[in-house]
Amino acid sequence: MAKVCDICGKKPLVGNNVSHAHNKTKKVWQPNLQNVNAVVNGRKRKVKVCTRCIRSGAITK
Repeated sequence: MAKVCDICGKKPLVGNNVSHAHNKTKKVWQPNLQNVNAVVNGRKRKVKVCTRCIRSGAITK
């Protein structure tokens, strides 16, 4: 299952954890997705939406 926001398309970011000794290990930052019942095209649907889209009012519950 893809961890992608259905509204804005936000998805996981990849980078490095860097320790004090400058050792690098891979790290993934996941978006904060919530399952929400929202009105899409006049119908209620369950969608995965990031919290920024919920806060900004990009969807109607």
